Amino acid sequence: MPFIQFDGPQMSKEKKAELVAKLTQTAHEVLGIPEQAFSIIIRENSMDNIGAGGKLLSETHK
Repeated sequence: MPFIQFDGPQMSKEKKAELVAKLTQTAHEVLGIPEQAFSIIIRENSMDNIGAGGKLLSETHK
């Protein structure tokens, strides 16, 4: 069973559903594996919990 993990920003339930559908479809098209075989986990991250270049993203994306 293929497993896809996505780390990204917080998003609505509707956006998560869209993301899962599109990731599944694309992986199916590229790999030729049935869509039902894929499992996807979404990890939402607050911009307060991510740093880049020595600064929190919440500070650089104001």
